Amino acid sequence: MTFSQIELPTPPPLTDDTFRVVALGGLGDIGRNMTVLEYRGNLLIVDCGVLFPEETQPGVDLILPDFAYIQDRLDDVAAVILTHGHEDHIGAVPYLLRHKQDIPIVGSQLTLAFIES
Repeated sequence: MTFSQIELPTPPPLTDDTFRVVALGGLGDIGRNMTVLEYRGNLLIVDCGVLFPEETQPGVDLILPDFAYIQDRLDDVAAVILTHGHEDHIGAVPYLLRHKQDIPIVGSQLTLAFIES
C-alpha cells in the first residue's frame, strides 16, 4: 500500500486562532503538489500540480490533487501561490479554475506565463 492509498480521518474543527496546514497532494509522490493553509476561515493554496501516471496506468493522462477538501469552500480561497513553473506545481491550476474562475493566482512572471499558455 502506498501513502496515497491510506484513508486519513477528517481533521477536527478549528478553534478561532488555529492555523491548519493540509496537504491535498504531493505526500508520498513526486507530483500533485498542493497544500492549503487555513486560518480563521480563509484558505491560501500553495501550488496546484499534477502527477504523471506510471507505465502501469495506461489511458491515464494526469493525476490531479484531491480537491474534495476545498470543493465546498472555494469562496474562502484568498489566492493560489505558485512557487515555480514545473508541472508538478502548476499543472492542475486550469482544473481548479474550472470550479471557480476568479481565484487570484500569484507567482513569478514566468510561472504565470506558463499558466496562461
